[in-house]
Amino acid sequence: MMNPAIQIEKLTKCYGRTVGIHDVDLQVNTGEIFGYLGPNGAGKTTTIRILMDFLRADGGIAKIFGKDCRRKAAELHGEMGYLPGDLALYPRLRVHELLRFFASLRSGVDWSYVEDLAKRFQCDLDRAVGDLSQGNKQKIGVLQAFMHRPQLLVLDEPTRGLDPLVRQEFYRLLSEAKDEGRTVFLSSHVLSEVEQICDRVGIIRDGHIVAVEDVTDLKNRSLREVDIVFKTEVPPGIFRDIPNVENVAVDGCRLSCRVVGQVDPIIKKIAGLEVVDITSRQPSLQEIFLTFYGVPDHAS
Repeated sequence: MMNPAIQIEKLTKCYGRTVGIHDVDLQVNTGEIFGYLGPNGAGKTTTIRILMDFLRADGGIAKIFGKDCRRKAAELHGEMGYLPGDLALYPRLRVHELLRFFASLRSGVDWSYVEDLAKRFQCDLDRAVGDLSQGNKQKIGVLQAFMHRPQLLVLDEPTRGLDPLVRQEFYRLLSEAKDEGRTVFLSSHVLSEVEQICDRVGIIRDGHIVAVEDVTDLKNRSLREVDIVFKTEVPPGIFRDIPNVENVAVDGCRLSCRVVGQVDPIIKKIAGLEVVDITSRQPSLQEIFLTFYGVPDHAS
């Protein structure tokens, strides 16, 4: 039976009296894209740094491909691609020099593949790293993580600083990795992002795992705050008892409500009315946590 790509049991790390993570249990299956979702400071980076053996846990177990992350760190690093959330690069090197340096630390890097990635992400390999914008540095970080086609990619907030078109190319790269049977573990604080690219999501808040969800289930419970402006006043009663719609408020020509899951029922309801404007806002992660999970703040 194949070992899970990542297996974490009762993983705990404290910084003095402050809890980084506490009793974290997660299993990431080989060949899936797993999203680690939570607000900033929730414990995502702490978990990742323990997996990389950059931090030592106070308790619990962390294994990659069945091997202990601490005792087998050097061996495991050869099978992994890593993008840190606080990316730091050598500013005096040119991009191709930096990437060749990373390639020298790994065996079997196909330089033509590096050039292909650079083309896809519109990276100028001849520029000095110190002259790059933060977004272009992030693209170099993505390239060095993928360049040796690792079996496991561990990516901490990988789309930070990337423009929308580059993000779409990054998502395609993730899909290709999955099609090749490789595993991706990525952290994010953007719900819409993990919904788009992940198979499953682990949700962490205040260092505790709140839930592990299939993305399909998460989408079925997605929230939207919707505001609709009609050309004329509408009677409030027609918006009562619409499936998936709650917190309905009508003020003259304006309707405000919350839609949980599919928006189709309310779209069908307003189809016969003249709409002037419609806006939709996704609530913050904090609102989503309180709505779905009702988890109070944990004491430190």
